[in-house]
Amino acid sequence: MKAVIPVAGIGSRLRPHTHTQPKALIPVAGKPILAHIIDSLQEAGFNEFVFIIGYLGEKIQEYVKDEYGDKINSTFVVQSVREGIAHAIWTTKEFIEGEDEIIIALGDTIFDMDMKDFMATPHSALGTKKVDDPRRFGVAELDSNHFITKLVEKPAIPLSNLALVGIYKIKNVDGLLSSIKHIIENDIRTKNEFQLTDALMHMIEGGEKFTSYAVDNWFDCGKKDALLETNAILLKKPNFGQSASNNFENTIIIPPVNIHPNCDIKHSIIGPNVSIGPKAIIENSIISESIIGPDAHIKNVVLYNSLIGNEATLIGMKQSLNLGDSAEINFE
Repeated sequence: MKAVIPVAGIGSRLRPHTHTQPKALIPVAGKPILAHIIDSLQEAGFNEFVFIIGYLGEKIQEYVKDEYGDKINSTFVVQSVREGIAHAIWTTKEFIEGEDEIIIALGDTIFDMDMKDFMATPHSALGTKKVDDPRRFGVAELDSNHFITKLVEKPAIPLSNLALVGIYKIKNVDGLLSSIKHIIENDIRTKNEFQLTDALMHMIEGGEKFTSYAVDNWFDCGKKDALLETNAILLKKPNFGQSASNNFENTIIIPPVNIHPNCDIKHSIIGPNVSIGPKAIIENSIISESIIGPDAHIKNVVLYNSLIGNEATLIGMKQSLNLGDSAEINFE
């Protein structure tokens, strides 16, 4: 079975970080978003991947080849014009048509679910989760047997709070391609794009059975705050957080953290909920609730709820004071 991963988006909500690298390569809990997705699918038995690339796509291609090499079979398809997820899937037509089934996993979302159980469902299945405000998502309506009766993309007045979370198992691949062809040829757009939700709804109207699969959790990493929240949640899990002995000079580590061993940290307090990439240099600083990219240099600062990019430099002020009685200095 093949896994199709769309990663062609420009990630405008994560600027300035996405000016220089794709959103899918931004690190969270010790590795890029894309690596979390690939690793989860690998554990479920996948080794055939089709990546839909576009903006800074050469960096996606380079990363996958460098990190995974021959461990997975990778195909890269360029979506030169971004016209929605359905259009992105259509660009992979020659690589997926005739397949018995595929899985589609959006490239900016990390899933907390039993992937093998999801793949064992007898029908096509869509990952779902109840949310407080479903207007920002594709929304599914169900019948009494948990089959999906209706899908609506970002409804103004939702009739359900069951959101699509960006993972789809499709058992009728040629049927999906036929439905995508239908909405493209008839220019059926939602929010000015060809939506996968609309293509799936066309399949349902044609009699295709889709079940709802409740995921334990999912993390949409499209914004800074969501990315940092995801980092904090994942670091609390055994596979991501590190409680290893502290080998850094005169430094206090407050777990959970994920610190690459090839870092230079001294005279600092790190944690909780901090991820630090390889070759980062940190001196005389206090850092919590933050992600620090590879090769970053941070000195003399207090950081909270921060996202520091690769090779960024942040050097603050260092004071030596002789403060008299009843005096007040406020550096805020």
